[in-house]
Amino acid sequence: MTPSSSAAPVSEPPPPFASRVRWQVCGLLFFATTINYMDRQILGLLAPKLQAEIGWNEVQYARLVIAFQAAYAFSYAGFGRLIDRIGARNGYSLAIVFWSLAAMGHALARSVYGFGVARFALGLGEGGNFPAAVKAVTEWFPRRERALATGLFNAGANVGAVLAPLTVPWLTATYGWRAAFVVLGALGFVWVVFWWWLYESPRNSRRVSAAERALILSDPPQPAGPRLAWGRLLGYRQTWAYIVGTSLSAPIWWFYLYWLPKFLGGRFGLDLQKLGPPLVLIYSLTSLGSVGGGWFSGYLLRQGWSVNAARKTALLVCALAVMPVMLVTAQPNLWVAAGLVGLAAAAHQGWAANLYTLVSDLFPKEAVASVVGIGGTCGSLMAMVFSESAGTILQRTGSYWSLFLISGSAYIVALGIIQWLVPRMDPVGLTTGRADA
Repeated sequence: MTPSSSAAPVSEPPPPFASRVRWQVCGLLFFATTINYMDRQILGLLAPKLQAEIGWNEVQYARLVIAFQAAYAFSYAGFGRLIDRIGARNGYSLAIVFWSLAAMGHALARSVYGFGVARFALGLGEGGNFPAAVKAVTEWFPRRERALATGLFNAGANVGAVLAPLTVPWLTATYGWRAAFVVLGALGFVWVVFWWWLYESPRNSRRVSAAERALILSDPPQPAGPRLAWGRLLGYRQTWAYIVGTSLSAPIWWFYLYWLPKFLGGRFGLDLQKLGPPLVLIYSLTSLGSVGGGWFSGYLLRQGWSVNAARKTALLVCALAVMPVMLVTAQPNLWVAAGLVGLAAAAHQGWAANLYTLVSDLFPKEAVASVVGIGGTCGSLMAMVFSESAGTILQRTGSYWSLFLISGSAYIVALGIIQWLVPRMDPVGLTTGRADA
């Protein structure tokens, strides 16, 4: 008998435990974004009812929308800067507590002015959602997973837009419209409890395994850059690429959120109860677009495509998918019209997932939330202009044709300008002083 034949077989060591904490963080970002959109969409769903009860015209309704957008524009940049200073954990908590109180405050409104104050306060709080979420994704995910993670949390916007028409009509019919604002607004406080329990830096978290920590930190290290003033960030072409992409696409999403229920109701004679099914269809499609758009560019990266080619190809596909919405006003069938809008809204969310990811591709972590905040502010300012124009056009003509024409063509124009500004997707060299201006 040889020594080897008498030795006990040597078993392979068990593979290292690989935790999935980063996906739990992504789940919380998803739920926060869901709550964010449920709170902001209640007004659009109740607009016909509140218009009859409170008494406002199209221009006054546009001004209510603008009150939110003005505060959102200011808050987006302000929170972006604040979150880069105090971190995603504290900044996100502050934002959601503030907007939850504001959402519940709508129940106290008795006039157009009262709703204007409540909408302004809601915008101040909700502006912190996306800068904080993008910051968290940048901290918790390697580059190759960021577009997918962004698409997943951004899908919360679509789920919120689906859940709102399912819950708001029932709450309104059962308990009154004020209860709808109070119940949905209170959800944010539940979320904060879980956020504080889970969120830490991945370097310090005891829940993260060594294998997952190595994956999260697997990108080549970026040297820490100085904290930059907004004026200097505006000197980079990369910043302007994001500003243009957001400024030309964000107004379209706002238009869908606030005028789509009014368009479908007026065009096809739908009341609050009958609006639910087509809106659920539309925003269910947007969930697929958000996740699919993020997955698609990540798939191209795994196939060996460059970051430049992968991100811009995904943006091009989304820009082309939006264009059929220009035909929606000519459709006599409700479900064909809903399908066209749903395709466009889905493509918008795929566009947004990749656009957010561009920031983390082009800027170091210290500047991500600030750049997202600047772009969000510019997008909200443009949305204010579009909302005022929409209110005026509809008050004078009653026709949505020109608004959907703009909605279908804005993305391809934006992509052309992005390509001109950043043809090679060169990351910004903050520590070297290279301005790429």
